[in-house]
Amino acid sequence: MFKDVNIDVPQDRLVAIVGPSGIGKSTLLRILGGFLKPDQGKIMLMGSPVMEPTPEIALIHQSIVTFPWMTALDNVMLGLRAKRIPKKEAEKIAKRMLELVGLQGFENFYPKEMSGGMRQRVAIARALAADPVVLLMDEPFSHLDELTAEGLRQDIYQMLFSTDTTLKAAVLVSHNLNEVLELADVIYILNGFPATVVGKLDVDMPRPRSPKDPQFESYLDSLYKYLTPIRVKKI
Repeated sequence: MFKDVNIDVPQDRLVAIVGPSGIGKSTLLRILGGFLKPDQGKIMLMGSPVMEPTPEIALIHQSIVTFPWMTALDNVMLGLRAKRIPKKEAEKIAKRMLELVGLQGFENFYPKEMSGGMRQRVAIARALAADPVVLLMDEPFSHLDELTAEGLRQDIYQMLFSTDTTLKAAVLVSHNLNEVLELADVIYILNGFPATVVGKLDVDMPRPRSPKDPQFESYLDSLYKYLTPIRVKKI
């Protein structure tokens, strides 16, 4: 499925992976997290091989995963159970993460009482509460309406790289090129079969970024060129 895929995720950077539908972006993300084993090659995290899932790498799924019978606070605390942190300390951490994602005051709300955007913020808070080094995000805004998604996109970069988190890097998979350009520091483009990295863009634009900015449009044009279907020439 993949060939010669070499992706570097620098510290304090949000890296995005884009490509045509069905090319394996989500599969690659799970390989990066140790959830799937590559047939060849290896995944390295700060010099050590990733052979299986590790608490140092967290994954946020496409679907918004919150447990309906738990409050926002309990949902976030769930990520701390495996670390055997005392309950009072876990509550303190969970409240801090909820505040970080903009949900202070909603600790006792149940998912049915919250919007989709709020539930996704709970999922982000739960991931960050476990002190990961890398956060993997698989289409995290795809189930949100555009206005809600835009509000979350405007906040998420500051959330992830706040001094209150242990996060050192994030990897985003998305089919929304505007979204990718709004968020990413580095973009890898997959194309072809088997899928390979056909391009890399370093996005040098100040935040916040506007789609109406000529520089934004220039980057967008470059992405579309890379994503044009690769045609095999007939001999």
